[in-house]
Amino acid sequence: MAIETSVGTSGAVTAPPGADRVEADSDPLAARYERDGYLAPLRVLAPEEADGYWQRMQTLREERPEDAKTAFSFNPHYLLPWLYDLARHPRVLDKVERVLGPDILVWSSGFFSKMPHDPSYVSWHQDSTYWGLEPPDIVSAWIAFTPSRRANGCMRMVPGTHTLGQIEHVDGFADENLLSRGQEVQVDVDEAQAVDIELEPGEMSLHHVRIVHGSNPNPTDVPRIGFVVRYIATSCRQIGGRVPAALVRGEDRYGHFDPLPCPAEEFDPEARARYDAATPVLRSILFRDAAKGPRKPS
Repeated sequence: MAIETSVGTSGAVTAPPGADRVEADSDPLAARYERDGYLAPLRVLAPEEADGYWQRMQTLREERPEDAKTAFSFNPHYLLPWLYDLARHPRVLDKVERVLGPDILVWSSGFFSKMPHDPSYVSWHQDSTYWGLEPPDIVSAWIAFTPSRRANGCMRMVPGTHTLGQIEHVDGFADENLLSRGQEVQVDVDEAQAVDIELEPGEMSLHHVRIVHGSNPNPTDVPRIGFVVRYIATSCRQIGGRVPAALVRGEDRYGHFDPLPCPAEEFDPEARARYDAATPVLRSILFRDAAKGPRKPS
């Protein structure tokens, strides 16, 4: 049951068709991110490059279905060098550095996929709720492999809500909720304030770990496939266990995480061993004090 507090910003927020791209020199990325809690769209791959990643995913599913199911469900960069390399792509990191600083770790990655006519959705939530990271110097990059539009269930953000601090959530565990615990903010979200984060293949959005966001189902014939990478400042600490993280830019002067190298090849034995050791620790952190265990891989 939602409490009376309302999540929104003062005045309507719109994103009209044809709005200027974020890269406009008149509005620096860092200032806009600080104000709104997100940036989009940011071009980081050519459309044909994005399609190449999507085709590679489909090929792996056809040729190695069980391995693909494991990899694509949770932290695929542990097991697949081409996704590790995408997570450290210079054009991605150049944008992340603008809002997070020069010393950057990859904490986790995953896919939020909605196939055609998929009833799955993502409830309104903040990423910071169960991640066990502090301080909240964390940004998520959402890289579109296929079109992500309002019609097929793109992400939606409520600008400015990253400034509200940590909001209370409740676990829902709804079957069609893509979130691991079905978590949902316990405030009334003003839908009129939400902005649709529409991306074309190869475009990316960045969002703050505390911005309220979600997405609707995909009733269309167009799949909505996005690769999500969670970047943290090297000063962040993991509460509840020690896990690996990949240093992708700058220097780690803190040593709060174990190093995570790029896998030598797809599913190589050393990479599998690191994955098998880290996954239960990460899941124990994500599901701490939950009424149920994981009902989805991530």
